[in-house]
Amino acid sequence: MSDKKPFLVDAIIGNSKFLASLGRTGKMYRLWWPNIDLPQHVDAVRTGIQWEQSAVSWFDEEAEGWTHEAAYVSKTNILRVNACSDQQPLQIESLHFAVPGHDLIVREYTFTNVSDQPASFSFVLHSSFLMSENQLYNTTLFNADDDSLVHFRHKYYFALSSANVCTQYQAGLAWESVQNGELDGKGIDMRPDGALKWSIEQLAAGASVTIPVYIAAGHDEATALQQMRNAKSKASSEWIAETTAYWSDYLAAAAPCPIDDAEISDLYERSLLMFKLMSDEQTGSIIAAPEFDEKFERCGGYSFCWGRDAAFITTALDKAGLGSLSDSFYAWTLSAQSPDGSWQQRHYHDGSLAPSWGLQIDEGSSILWGMWQHYLEKKDSRFAEQVWPAVEKGASFLISYLDAESGLPKPSIDLWEEREASHTYSSAAVYGGLTTAASFAELAGRPELASEWTAAAERIAAAITELCWNEELGSFYRGVNLTVNAVKYEQALAGGAAGHITVTNKGYKKHVLAHDPILDISLLGISVPFAAVPADHDYMRRTADAVEAALTVPGVGGIKRYEDDIYIGGNPWILTTLWLAHYRIQTGSIDDAKRLLKWALDHRTETGLLPEQVDKKTGETAWVVPLTWSHAMFILTIFMLAEAEAASGVTTSEAAVK
Repeated sequence: MSDKKPFLVDAIIGNSKFLASLGRTGKMYRLWWPNIDLPQHVDAVRTGIQWEQSAVSWFDEEAEGWTHEAAYVSKTNILRVNACSDQQPLQIESLHFAVPGHDLIVREYTFTNVSDQPASFSFVLHSSFLMSENQLYNTTLFNADDDSLVHFRHKYYFALSSANVCTQYQAGLAWESVQNGELDGKGIDMRPDGALKWSIEQLAAGASVTIPVYIAAGHDEATALQQMRNAKSKASSEWIAETTAYWSDYLAAAAPCPIDDAEISDLYERSLLMFKLMSDEQTGSIIAAPEFDEKFERCGGYSFCWGRDAAFITTALDKAGLGSLSDSFYAWTLSAQSPDGSWQQRHYHDGSLAPSWGLQIDEGSSILWGMWQHYLEKKDSRFAEQVWPAVEKGASFLISYLDAESGLPKPSIDLWEEREASHTYSSAAVYGGLTTAASFAELAGRPELASEWTAAAERIAAAITELCWNEELGSFYRGVNLTVNAVKYEQALAGGAAGHITVTNKGYKKHVLAHDPILDISLLGISVPFAAVPADHDYMRRTADAVEAALTVPGVGGIKRYEDDIYIGGNPWILTTLWLAHYRIQTGSIDDAKRLLKWALDHRTETGLLPEQVDKKTGETAWVVPLTWSHAMFILTIFMLAEAEAASGVTTSEAAVK
């Protein structure tokens, strides 16, 4: 089939081994197993109905009059989709979920005859698998003993079947056949697609029939089929009850929402449920988002683990009482650290290096900072002992990366992965990493290291205020020693900027501007969260005001990343808007923070997830659903709000966002 997949999806389901992304119609676009970042196995899984002697009507499409409503079942990761059409006498409710603790996805379809006459029709499933995102050497077969379609390649096997016995099947070249509803019974084909068909005869007016579809996985056919037999051993209603209970218990074990407001509580619970799906059960890594741009057509990919994102995420997890996920993550970081003590830009679930643009010094710094935030939750000495060797190596690397003359970190790639400089945000992150590493050193009985690292951090903080302040614009520079191309360098010098050219290895020239004056939301990170400069310092207040004035998007509202941002059109982001809320809370501007929080709440998706970006013209979701960092910034915002208002004597019910 191989239709172009959408960049935007509407929902995810999973169990920390399985992860799948779906549209609001219930169409499955992607399926990962046995890890949540790779490999991805699905081209598409389609569902339709067929009346006698007619073509299939695909009810997972916005076509032929089909309309849909999609929402998660409350307090679960079960997606419910309702489909109806003014051209069809059927209404279809479907439930989609992965069963916790099993290599099993359940997709239950209930067909209701809303006409006044009996209805006879067929339910058709077409499945197209591209194992490990590879179009070669996929095989599809029909196992008659288990009434299952089996897709496999190498060590990945997926069985599809139902508790209801199918009436027709076809392995290979099924898309051409299935659209006409005639499956030829071919039992095996070295092609990636197949189809199953179930017939429903004389469904009475007003009556309903339920057909569950199971997707079972294994590393060989026998294991996948045994999983399928296990699936069929229970009614789908039992799997629903078991999964509902699991997610209910998961939420019950978490900290309650700190603000008594229904809208906030709903997003709080949805965030906690989403966090679990973004955390890999086997390794503990946390991904930024489910992948949606496999061919890297518009971005560099998102289904990786960034240490910086994860440091914010684990801090949110700890606030929410989900510290066990943070435990797993920081155990994972020990496997991802490079021999020199650094942590590179991003990694796969197994700790191996993912595609990279080069060192981002803020990544490893953020991990060290995050480790200390996690330690502060319970002050577990065993955790401090576990991570100390990595902390010592990580801090030593940071010390080695400091410029002896300025005291700032040497140039590296910025947090947006677009430019090389000694970025002010990155310098603040190194400050945060070294100060927290010094705290670990005190616990480890190494006061000489604590003293050395603290002194280096204090020099960074001093250099930020001395070397990175732009009095003319009333804000911090985004960075110093910015690498640019030759044309931009000459243009900047012609405009009065300062710069220099250095000769690198083999005689290559690097054009470097002395300052990067662009206003960027990440400048708030100098104080929130890294505290290199106090939030109430005059320089920080002026910077925050300049950032808000320059980066607020007219009309739609929200805060974009930086002044000349062009990525996906230069839209406002959820996390950037909430970053400003964090700063406003720290400086006592609670009403301003609530306004920013309300903007984020208002721009959830239909299913209650937070995207990365919001379209600057329409206000609709623009990119990446869900973004784990967005949800983390929301969690941190509401806890910061609750804590600030508790300190001022205001109750959490009075603190609700209006």
